[in-house]
Amino acid sequence: MALLKFNKAELVNLSYSLKREIISENKEGAYINTSIITCNTRRYHGLLALTLDRFGGDRYLLLSSLDESITVSGKQFNLGIHCYGDIYEPRGHKYVVDFTETPVPQITYKIGDIVFRKTLLLCPDRDQLLINYELLEAPETATVQFRPLLAFRNIHDLTHANDVADQGYKLCDHGASFRLYEAFPDLYLQFSGKARFRSDAHWYYGVTYSDEYRRGFDCREDLLSPGVFEVSLRPGDSIIFSAAKYEQKPSEFRKTFRKFYKEAGKPLSDHELLVRCAESLITCHNGRKKINAGLSWMYTGLLRETILALPGLTLYGNHPEDFEEILDNLIADEQERLFHRTTQVEAPLALAQTLIRYIDHGADEKAVWKKYGKTVKKVLESYLPGGRKEVVMHPNGLLWAQMDGVALSWMNAYVGGRAVTERAGYQVETNAFWYNAIRFALDMERKYASNKNFVKQWAPIAALIEANYQKTFWNEGRRCLADYVDNFGQNMDIRPNQLFAISLKYSAIEDELHPLILKVIDSELVTARGIRTLSPRDMKYKGVYEGSQLDRDLAYHQGSTRPWLLAPYIETCFRVKGPSFVKKAEWLTEGFFADLNKHGVGAFSELYDGDPPFEPHGAISSALSTAALLICESVLNKYKES
Repeated sequence: MALLKFNKAELVNLSYSLKREIISENKEGAYINTSIITCNTRRYHGLLALTLDRFGGDRYLLLSSLDESITVSGKQFNLGIHCYGDIYEPRGHKYVVDFTETPVPQITYKIGDIVFRKTLLLCPDRDQLLINYELLEAPETATVQFRPLLAFRNIHDLTHANDVADQGYKLCDHGASFRLYEAFPDLYLQFSGKARFRSDAHWYYGVTYSDEYRRGFDCREDLLSPGVFEVSLRPGDSIIFSAAKYEQKPSEFRKTFRKFYKEAGKPLSDHELLVRCAESLITCHNGRKKINAGLSWMYTGLLRETILALPGLTLYGNHPEDFEEILDNLIADEQERLFHRTTQVEAPLALAQTLIRYIDHGADEKAVWKKYGKTVKKVLESYLPGGRKEVVMHPNGLLWAQMDGVALSWMNAYVGGRAVTERAGYQVETNAFWYNAIRFALDMERKYASNKNFVKQWAPIAALIEANYQKTFWNEGRRCLADYVDNFGQNMDIRPNQLFAISLKYSAIEDELHPLILKVIDSELVTARGIRTLSPRDMKYKGVYEGSQLDRDLAYHQGSTRPWLLAPYIETCFRVKGPSFVKKAEWLTEGFFADLNKHGVGAFSELYDGDPPFEPHGAISSALSTAALLICESVLNKYKES
């Protein structure tokens, strides 16, 4: 197992600590996200962000930070840290001597002969943050002050000083409540022991988020501090802080903290780490289970991410009972994209492969088709002429996707309103998913349908695709498949999309060509951290995902890697090469566990640089990456045992 280790000597180094982020989400869709020294570097960072139904189910940051200071023998030491332009003040990170992540984030400070520790825990079943503060060592009783900084805004926005914000408060049991704006819920800040609140409302102006600044985004905001809480702690004492949208019973804080801390436990294996991440990406807000595409800024319930990540997070993540519930919720919520229009034209068609995985994992084939067959057939029918404006079936059976200026695939980055990778025409992966879905539906209908009209209609279409797919996309000179084909012919950008033509259950490519396609993918796209989105031999290639919004968008699908593509790649390699591929498969997956102390601590990142040393970027906990690694682990174990 790759244990999460941190260089204690480097914790005081901002270039080290600010790149490493705490991330935790609960089933209600609440999250904590900040750096390991609790200095916020993104607009998404904060100690408590909640999913609020009253605002359409989006997430809102209520508590941005909580600045602690300790006074002993008349001397005060500030443990908080904020960035203002290029100045950090106060500089509490200089007292940090240790950070651990498991079972939950814990930070230890040492100031001379004072040792102070805080442990952060987001309750898994409710919108409540608990922080256990412990004065481990001190020469005498210490006075500890806690100054909350409030945001009360959408996680994607920034807030600024204004005359509308309510600077008042209401006292509650061992604390006080605050509500900056009328439509918001109250935020209750309470302590397990006696705490004095002193009103001292004022704005903290110009708090700067360095990651946003580095990317060229708006990066400064003003945060309201309503006052200060003060407690007294003797050496060996502890007190628990609670932040929640309902008043809680302080007498229960310690019991609740201990219960959830014990349940969190320490993962004992790489598999348990993966499962923990998978569980954190499945929310159950208002009793409806959905998949969060990525923490902390991606959305919950997205069509493509849910369809592709669902098998990995549930079937391989030890929660097969969640598969149908999540899929049912997705189908109910995404009628428009599934059956009428979407800018990711391959996504609805990928539903068939998700059901294939479900059946291969042991689900009753007949029952699955009885429940989801109508949905799959309705999806297919929407791609026939007249069904969708963005994509249509041509007389050769292939799908042509085109809307001027719109990227109609998962490669959908834009620069200045223009698609970086428009890929208009016959897309290699869309048509692979199209053929796979039709063949799956035909097999199911032949077995389980009494009325064979679907077979009569769709069998000729499948035959047309089979007759035209390979000759349309295969390039004999390059010994691989075109990425797409338009009115000018084959586009031979070497991209991973051709992988789906040989990885799906039903392939329209002759078996003898599969090793040749893999050879090109191996030589130009495979890295130690996933599959590149473009060959480095291409002049458009951008191997580092850094810099301004423009720089990053140009690299997003033009060189940066995607860990989620390892699942179809590794499965295909094992099918073609057999057990001899075990060593390389281990090499391709083990590096992600070595990176767990980077970026999102204990989580699996959305993407990596295409160039060495392959640094992680994007969403710090990705549903697609986590799901793919669970699938890879399962396949690898199977071949190890064979």
